[in-house]
Amino acid sequence: MSIKTILNYSPNFNSKKRNFKQIKFIIFHYTGMKKESEAINKLTEIQSEVSCHYLVKNNGEIIKMVPDLYVAWHAGISSWKNISSLNNNSIGIEISNSGHEFNYKHFSKKQIKSILILSKFLIKKYKINKKNILGHSDIAPSRKKDPGEKFPWQHFAKQGVGIWHSLSAKLSKKNRMIKVSLLDKKKFFNNIFKIGYAKKSPKNIKNDKYFTFLVQAFQRRFRQELVNGKIDNECLIISENLAKKLN
Repeated sequence: MSIKTILNYSPNFNSKKRNFKQIKFIIFHYTGMKKESEAINKLTEIQSEVSCHYLVKNNGEIIKMVPDLYVAWHAGISSWKNISSLNNNSIGIEISNSGHEFNYKHFSKKQIKSILILSKFLIKKYKINKKNILGHSDIAPSRKKDPGEKFPWQHFAKQGVGIWHSLSAKLSKKNRMIKVSLLDKKKFFNNIFKIGYAKKSPKNIKNDKYFTFLVQAFQRRFRQELVNGKIDNECLIISENLAKKLN
């Protein structure tokens, strides 16, 4: 099986080839630029020092920018579980979308279809665990918001791409905005650290601020209807459900 792609190679990658067994993650991004053409130019110009392996255009076309076995520069300073610098172990997929700074919009149906096809192909080829399908905000919560709360994580999980909790929407919503104790907040953080979110805050960010970013990243991924950075009982029960499923 092969994927139909358009070649538009980026010069921004490590020259040393990696072993296919090193590829353990897929990281989704959005381009976060007003125009798709500007995003393509940025990802392929040497001065930008950023790239990805694949870019999915608004019309669903897939551009291949860096061959899979080379490390593309898409994740930056990042961490998940006991792994830092996710570039080394991941394939980066950029999705054309203006992002939070420029009137963040829903991803197109054609994009979603193409991302699913591409993801399933990569999962099968490199035997990637569905637990290791992540968003940029998961691995860099203090810096990034992409692919954001409009990315259809639940739909993808049903297709075997990524994970989702097994709570009903009714039960989940029933617990929304219900306050939790300090002890429950600690439980929430312990749960998300088990899932993979990084405990340690970056040197330039205070712990309190970092923990708020962590909550927002978790909400963008698993409680997308309300991203407010506040832990409520809904967040707690979702985190408990996921921690049990994944460990």
